[in-house]
This record gives sequence, structure tokens and C-alpha cells, in this order.
Amino acid sequence: MTAYNSIDFDPPAPVAYVTLRNETTGAEWSDVPMQLDTGADVTLVPQTAVNKLGLTVISDVQYKLVGFDGSASFAVAAQLKLVFGRGTFRGKYLLIDQTMGVIGRDILNLLPLLFDGPRLDWSEYRPKK
Repeated sequence: MTAYNSIDFDPPAPVAYVTLRNETTGAEWSDVPMQLDTGADVTLVPQTAVNKLGLTVISDVQYKLVGFDGSASFAVAAQLKLVFGRGTFRGKYLLIDQTMGVIGRDILNLLPLLFDGPRLDWSEYRPKK
């Protein structure tokens, strides 16, 4: 079980620490904090990953992001590998100017996760044999 983050969030929220990789160079950035957000359609990666990993920004297309409050912003994307739990996910991920990223349903829907709100912890489901 991993405890929810009550320092950066009120109310506390589930956060995972993932590894990001540049598929071309193999450069790696570990322990990147990412909020597990079942309300987010897509995964958002901190912009600092571009510099740390030497990623190339795909700047010919901008994607519109709309918050739950209706506010809108635009983001560019980068191709990378994201390692979370027992999964490795390759794809084009949108970049945000925040220190903590967001793992959205594009990844969450592929994993068996258990969120225990009353206990303020989460875990990757592993069936008993």
C-alpha cells in the first residue's frame, strides 16, 4: 500500500513515483511524482522531463487542455516511455509546466489498481494464487 499525499493536496490524493525514459538515448529520470487522477482523460508529464532526458518536443501540434473549472490552456507533446508499477507505456505525452505530473485514464484503465479512500492509500491489485 502506498499512502496518499497529504502534503501537496487537501484533501489527500494518490501519488505514484514513476520512471521516464528517452526511447532514443536511453536517458532515464526516476522517482517522478505523478498524481493518479481518474478524472483526467490523458497523462501529463512535467515539462522539465524535456531537459532532463533530452527529449524532442513535437511542436507542430498543440493540444487544448480544459480543466474541471472550464479554464483552457495549450500543451505540446513529447515521445517517451513511462514505467509505472508492472507496466511500461510508450507514447506521446502532453507536457505541463508543473513539478508533479498526472497519470490519467489512458494509463489507469490498463492497470488493476485499488484506491482505499478511508485508509488514504492505494495499491496495484495482485490476485492471490
